[in-house]
Amino acid sequence: MAAPTLVVIPTFNERESVTAVVSRVRSAAPDVDILIVDDNSPDGTGAIADALAASDPALHVLHRTGKAGLGSAYNAAFRWGLDRGYTRLVEMDADGSHQPEQLPSLLAAADSGADVVLGSRWVHGGSVENWPTYRKLLSRGGSAYSRLALGLPQRDVTGGYRVLTAHALESIRLDDVHSQGYGFQVDLLFHAHRAGLRIVEVPITFIERELGTSKMTGGIVAEAMLRVTLWGIGALPGRVRRKLRRG
Repeated sequence: MAAPTLVVIPTFNERESVTAVVSRVRSAAPDVDILIVDDNSPDGTGAIADALAASDPALHVLHRTGKAGLGSAYNAAFRWGLDRGYTRLVEMDADGSHQPEQLPSLLAAADSGADVVLGSRWVHGGSVENWPTYRKLLSRGGSAYSRLALGLPQRDVTGGYRVLTAHALESIRLDDVHSQGYGFQVDLLFHAHRAGLRIVEVPITFIERELGTSKMTGGIVAEAMLRVTLWGIGALPGRVRRKLRRG
């Protein structure tokens, strides 16, 4: 029997895409449950999610009172899922940029023993479609800087299409992951790496959204990079001590 799996889809003003994404998840992985986490979307996304849940007993909706950030949404969803006995939890965007058709490949890597599976744009076989050059450079540069600052070996540090086992989330200790915005993905991976978890990257094709509006801004990216710098400075003494011990 497949491990109980919960696909978490945070939403804020995604009425144009959420129905199609849910349908595609259902087709690609019929046995998973879905949790839509809606931050009181002004465009009525939450009402659409409720209508979908009314006809699908494996679809759940977690309503929150306002827009509190991606990290906060995932933290709430992870706790919701762990409390209900799910052993694998999936991060997936609501805009279609994370292709549900690639979910079985990520789940297969978890079945093979990975604690954390990263859907990776920047390993062999991974790619990005419909991004201008500057967006690719920004993403690659953000991952490269984070790897250097934090000593992470993974290629795609900032991506948001992931599978985490319950064991991984319990080992990470969610109370220690404080980031709420773009930096949440880096923060979570940094904690997973320091916890000694087995982290595997699986190539994906990321497709830029065709509907709705991106929530990413230059200010959000700058804030995340500042946090990465501070984390890196804080972790530097430990990294030096470990290197000296290895001699």
